[in-house]
Amino acid sequence: MPHVKFHYPTPDALRQELDGLGLQLPLSEDTSILSRPVSFAGRTLPNRLAIQPMEGCDGTAEGAPDTLTLRRYDRFARSGAALIWAEATAVAEEGRANPRQLFLTEKTLPAFQRMVEDIRETCQKENGFNPLIILQATHSGRYSKPHGVPEPVIAYNSPVFEKDSPIPKDRIVSDDRLRRLEEEYGQTAALAVRAGFDGVDVKACHRYLCCELLSAYTREGDYGGSFENRTRLLRNGVKAARAAVPSSFIVTTRLNVYDGFPYPYGFGMAEDGSLTPDLREPLALVEILHRQLGMPLIDITIGNPYVNPHVNRPYDEGGYLPEEHPLEGVCRMADCVGTIQRAYPDLTVISSGVSYLRQYAGMLAAGEIETGVCQIAGFGREAFAYPSFARDLLRGEGMDPKKCCIACGKCTELMRAGSKAGCVVRDSETYLPLYRQDVLKK
Repeated sequence: MPHVKFHYPTPDALRQELDGLGLQLPLSEDTSILSRPVSFAGRTLPNRLAIQPMEGCDGTAEGAPDTLTLRRYDRFARSGAALIWAEATAVAEEGRANPRQLFLTEKTLPAFQRMVEDIRETCQKENGFNPLIILQATHSGRYSKPHGVPEPVIAYNSPVFEKDSPIPKDRIVSDDRLRRLEEEYGQTAALAVRAGFDGVDVKACHRYLCCELLSAYTREGDYGGSFENRTRLLRNGVKAARAAVPSSFIVTTRLNVYDGFPYPYGFGMAEDGSLTPDLREPLALVEILHRQLGMPLIDITIGNPYVNPHVNRPYDEGGYLPEEHPLEGVCRMADCVGTIQRAYPDLTVISSGVSYLRQYAGMLAAGEIETGVCQIAGFGREAFAYPSFARDLLRGEGMDPKKCCIACGKCTELMRAGSKAGCVVRDSETYLPLYRQDVLKK
């Protein structure tokens, strides 16, 4: 199907396009379900909206939240979303994705404490409730740039990424280093408790290290080959985090269930070498995380925003034009998320990938909750562009198309250029000068 730009003046026009493509999305014009409470892990959230972890690359050199970081979370706190999933925060210096990535340590702990306190105070004042705040703990793996230049730490060489130029073997992380890394997730979780967060996410998505290991079929040793070995870092990282925190503290993950790369270089893939999803292994992993390790909440996503961004972030313009209609990507995400939620109805699943639909994103969020695709709707790049989206939806006003993310990808371009990330279009006073300086002039 040909790639086209977003062009739907009405919900009916969107439905007609879906029908013509033979696709289905659960769109609901009654979005009141988004205002219904949801309960899990002994907590009740006042609404079904979450802000996904959106990295701004704007911390201090030591990894503390800086001016733009605090500005972003102040806006998120005012939004009205009941769950704020804080951005990727490194568990090790070597695993920072950029020199300004957040890094929670004893030294930066006071700054994180102040940020969390400010989020709570602002949300309580503006919205009348205390939000749930999750910290995303990560090792950036192949995307590590702690000093501003690539210093990849990979699970294995993949022809999908390396083509005919393999990364030197000394950049392949050793089993011994992975064992130590498991404990570092626990250490970060303990610091997250002291910082005032409600939970920690052992990040396993978008091809960062923990995610890449899930597809390490060709790797030898204790972290490759078998399902048990490939899931070892995630399972043991979760166990280490769980052991380091009180029982009331949430340990969760943002999990890729479909990579979009051919087997044996992608997780959740059919073994025939096609790009067809096969979620048997992801379902088995969720079984372990939920039933055996007691995970009450999981945030589901797919794809890789650096290599196949159309899979998880369909767009109007980008570095390439995929051989599919963007609505196919939206439907694929919904299908993958729904497969997990319907298999585990007692698990609180957060959806991803609604932002492409702009002013109709709230309709998709409501429809997904109504039909059992998820229990909470997560908004990512939309929160950069339109941080008050939740308030507008919860008031029944709908989403203003003049404020919505237009799926242009400029926020990602800023990140790739080593700049500070934000919405160039809707937050132009802050981010357009950075885009001109760091993207257009390079």
